[in-house]
Amino acid sequence: MEALISAHNLSKQFDGVMSLNKVSISGMPGSIHAVTGENGAGKSTLMKLMAGVLTPTSGEITLRGKVVHFSSPLAALNAGISTVFQEFSLVPNLTVSENLFLGRELRSHGMLDRTLMRQKALHALGLVGLDIDPDRIIASLTVAEQQSVEIAKGLTVDADIFIFDEPTAALNSHEVTRLEKLLLSLRDQGKCIFYISHRMREIFTLCDTATVLKDGRLVGSYPLDELNQDRLLALMVGRELSQLYPPRRPPSQAPVALDVKSLRLTASDRPLNFQIRQGEIVALAGLEGQGQRDIARALAGVARHSQGTIEVTGPDHHRVPFHPAQGSGHALYCGIAFMPEDRKAEGLYLDLSVADNLRLGMHQQRMPWQTAKRYHNDLSQWVSSLSIRTSSTSQTVVHLSGGNRQKVMLGRWLAVKAQVLIIEEPTRGVDVGAKIEIYQALRQFCDAGGAVLFTSRELPEVLGFAERILVVNNRQIVQERRPEHTSEEEILQATRYQEAAS
Repeated sequence: MEALISAHNLSKQFDGVMSLNKVSISGMPGSIHAVTGENGAGKSTLMKLMAGVLTPTSGEITLRGKVVHFSSPLAALNAGISTVFQEFSLVPNLTVSENLFLGRELRSHGMLDRTLMRQKALHALGLVGLDIDPDRIIASLTVAEQQSVEIAKGLTVDADIFIFDEPTAALNSHEVTRLEKLLLSLRDQGKCIFYISHRMREIFTLCDTATVLKDGRLVGSYPLDELNQDRLLALMVGRELSQLYPPRRPPSQAPVALDVKSLRLTASDRPLNFQIRQGEIVALAGLEGQGQRDIARALAGVARHSQGTIEVTGPDHHRVPFHPAQGSGHALYCGIAFMPEDRKAEGLYLDLSVADNLRLGMHQQRMPWQTAKRYHNDLSQWVSSLSIRTSSTSQTVVHLSGGNRQKVMLGRWLAVKAQVLIIEEPTRGVDVGAKIEIYQALRQFCDAGGAVLFTSRELPEVLGFAERILVVNNRQIVQERRPEHTSEEEILQATRYQEAAS
């Protein structure tokens, strides 16, 4: 069977650094082809070359046996290659339908045919199971809804080749199941799908072939029925894996780091009361949309309408009271740092350098009248300790992989020596190697007396990394569990039981 698309010895340099080095790959009709490797391995670069986002330094791409040169993503789209990027490419102040047809608007008699665009938008949204008004503004959607719109955008074109770059990173389990059915349907129609994911279950459930990249070079392409998860992970990281999660500590009687008293997310909510101790890693878990995100953001002062008192124990063992209405800046002053899920929109300044992004946290400790320092030694320390893969600290963050961006954001808040880290989705879109490094960095932070509270859609991460789980339902903590005595099913059943009881 002839390949629909092939890359032959593709290479790409950025500022003299070889990001991709003579990589070849073929996509067959009726195939879901996993593209795997650690962050920075070259996966996204390879896919961007095939999608017309980047121009190769050398090598060539053939489409249906003919050499092609794409001048833009639109040219690739018109040739039948549709790409859903990990970082959203949506325009926030336009509507859903306007985004779906951006650059290829439908016209009638020279005028925009908004009625037809809306009809086709409804059809595409229906294919991904998203029940929203096409006239909604993108900025008003949740992260998961925006991800679904990105997927629908690719389906508005009758493409033969689809590229999905971490499409499930922001989706809950129900949405992931719906997407998987869609991908299998596309495969059965004879489409070729390239699929980038760090979730092993998805790769082995959906894909038939895996291409492994490491440090910009091709390790090899393998039928997945010849691999298991351990072997694939070993190919990706170049070594046999030790335990993914750091050793779990026994129940702690250390001093309280975070004491939450009578926290109300809204005036009608029942008050929340709980504690997190120094050295402890705690997860907020449950079904998607039950309030984990709202609780985390209230504790960080992001949701300023919340009421209640939060006490943080400082390094001198004095308790500092914080009220959510005082905002995130005051939360940081009191010792609470916050890492949002959407690192592109809320977490990082992509056009600034690694150094500048790290410095932003350090400058939070500076009084307004004090001279700003360059923090050269501190920057090198954090880049080294977090294994941030960058050509130099002056490299702009936009050119880093997803995992390295996440480590830059983490390094910023570790550098401020906060007492409590509140993290949404600590390893979203991050490969297994970077996950290990992030888990170890957070464990070291806690070993030094800090405390971590995190949310995660991935229940294996909750069970593997947390030392205590607070099960959330309807914006309330309904159970507290130890992960070593808990399963995924028990967490979900606890949520469903509370729903039935109410």
